[in-house]
Amino acid sequence: MRDDEGQSHRKGGSFFGVSVEYGLHTLLWLVSESPKRASSRDLAEMQGVPAAMMAKIMPKLEKAGIVNSADGISGGYELAKSPADVSVLDVVDAIDGDRKLFDCKEVRRGCVLFGGSPPSWAVDGVCRIHAVMLRAEKRMRAELEKTSLADLIQGGRPEAFENSVSDWFRNRTEAREIARMTAVKGGRRPPR
Repeated sequence: MRDDEGQSHRKGGSFFGVSVEYGLHTLLWLVSESPKRASSRDLAEMQGVPAAMMAKIMPKLEKAGIVNSADGISGGYELAKSPADVSVLDVVDAIDGDRKLFDCKEVRRGCVLFGGSPPSWAVDGVCRIHAVMLRAEKRMRAELEKTSLADLIQGGRPEAFENSVSDWFRNRTEAREIARMTAVKGGRRPPR
């Protein structure tokens, strides 16, 4: 099916969830020098994605060693590795797990003509359908493995936009610090 702009849209879900897309875009924000660290809330707001979703994604990336986190007003997340050392596959596996492309149910064993006892010629070796899916999965994973965050950022955002992003994150950090100082002076805890 095509829309008015000629874009193709398939019905059904995608193999990788939206969390992978959010995670990859989030990591591209962290490739920049500024923000040095960013909260999951700021990263979500910058992209217009749900903060609750980001709060689930970032710990998975941290557990996989892709990001580090620090607490406090100037805390947040930062890349734990060089962008060249983080592959798209690393991110996919961290967020969605080592998801298999195909789950063979050995349907070939169930042919009614076998009477519950399939002959060896029908079931020996890997199912031909499963073999195709295994080859496809191997190729897909190889492609995701050879592409890094450094590759994805190349030729991306203009410098003026990067400067605007840096200013936005810096303003957010300063606003939190002002709120914290105001709350401390007023003898109450700052809002979280």
